[in-house]
Amino acid sequence: MAFFNDGICQLQCLQSRAMGTSNLNTETKNARIDMAEANIPAILLAGGKGTRLQAVLASKPKPLALVGNIPFLELLVMQLRSQGIRRMIMSTGHFADQIEEAFGDGRRWNADIQYSRESQPLGTAGAVKFAERHLEQSSDFLVINGDSFMEMDLREFVCFHHQHRGLASMAVRAVTDAARYGTVHVDGFNRISGFNEKTGNTSPGIINAGVYMFRRPVLESIPQGPSSLEKDVFPRLLMQGIYASEQDGLFIDIGTPEDYTRAQGLCQELYQAAIAAPQLGSRKRSGSVTQPHD
Repeated sequence: MAFFNDGICQLQCLQSRAMGTSNLNTETKNARIDMAEANIPAILLAGGKGTRLQAVLASKPKPLALVGNIPFLELLVMQLRSQGIRRMIMSTGHFADQIEEAFGDGRRWNADIQYSRESQPLGTAGAVKFAERHLEQSSDFLVINGDSFMEMDLREFVCFHHQHRGLASMAVRAVTDAARYGTVHVDGFNRISGFNEKTGNTSPGIINAGVYMFRRPVLESIPQGPSSLEKDVFPRLLMQGIYASEQDGLFIDIGTPEDYTRAQGLCQELYQAAIAAPQLGSRKRSGSVTQPHD
């Protein structure tokens, strides 16, 4: 059974911060080895219909939308592999055959890809619950929205999750104008205290970036059938502990034609972010933020 040692994780996080950028290549190698040994699986939520993109993607699923000449979902696979994550479960539904044909068993990326195919739309939480059978040997697992990209150090995220010992951890992103966004309220201990729907308020805010780390007991809080992580599950888990890991890397989703067009202009940056080693330190990219969609 795959368990990740909390004490070792905390020590490695402290060591990585102390090493600095001069040892970036060594740190990258170690990070890959550590993540591979942890054997943490990642669920990629790729089953939505993408109704807002049907005008430009009438005959293919949203995750296969090309950004430059690369399917968007492939950027996520590349990001996971570049950081040592090999086990992936693709949650498919709409045009599932196309996704399964495009990625197969994952050997092209030296990955192990399995599929959890929905017969009906299940929403973000229902899709995670339906993939439970692929997680039998996992005490913790990642979940990533298949239509958004968050540039981040996944090993640091895993360490954050184990240090805080909550049921769930969420990658969040600060934006200067939260008018279009639902926002996340975070206390001084990184614990999420609440969520707000879109209000039209133009003040700064913190938004959900669509990357999560869960402990296995979270699955007991998700009912069978259609449900949403954002609307149904997370509000119920607040008392049990959801923690926010703030990110400042490149973030975009392709949920609308406007955002999909914007992604084309960022295709080189997205590709480099997917294959590059995580940078120690931060890079502010407030102009490269778009809204995640449920």
